[in-house]
Amino acid sequence: MIKQLDTKVVYQNKWMTVREDKILRPSGAEGIYGVVDKPDCAVIMAIDNGQIHLVQQFRYTVQQRCWELPQGAWESRPDADHLELAKGELREETGLDAKEMVYVGAHFIAYGFLNQTCHIYLATQLTDVGKSLDVEEEDLISRPFPIEEFERMMVEGEIKDNVTVAAYGLAKLKNLV
Repeated sequence: MIKQLDTKVVYQNKWMTVREDKILRPSGAEGIYGVVDKPDCAVIMAIDNGQIHLVQQFRYTVQQRCWELPQGAWESRPDADHLELAKGELREETGLDAKEMVYVGAHFIAYGFLNQTCHIYLATQLTDVGKSLDVEEEDLISRPFPIEEFERMMVEGEIKDNVTVAAYGLAKLKNLV
């Protein structure tokens, strides 16, 4: 097992902390490891009447507008219950409330450098209650797509978000969608 010898924060903002850890490997070799600390997040598959609700926003890191499932974290409340987080993110980004929320599972997003866990929910029996976007989401749009079109978008590479594809794949394998 790798042992941490020292750690230092090299960058921090309200969304993440980046640290560099000095490590000792089992072989005795020393090294460094870069780690991004982020609070857990939730991704929500909101499905009703053969339609799945997606959001699209400009993703600065890839300089594109991208379709994806509603998802997010609460940096101001990193210890929030993930069901409460999922309900909040669904309402915030799509304006929908769900009568039923089924926990599908959890994934690590990129555990080679990021310690964030993503909790996956299936939301059904939806009611429109109005969006409440964060400032960072001012360009976010939301709309439903037929499931068949959503699946085509993933297969053809129109949807490239790994969280979206993995969440839907897990739900499909569990026969939830």
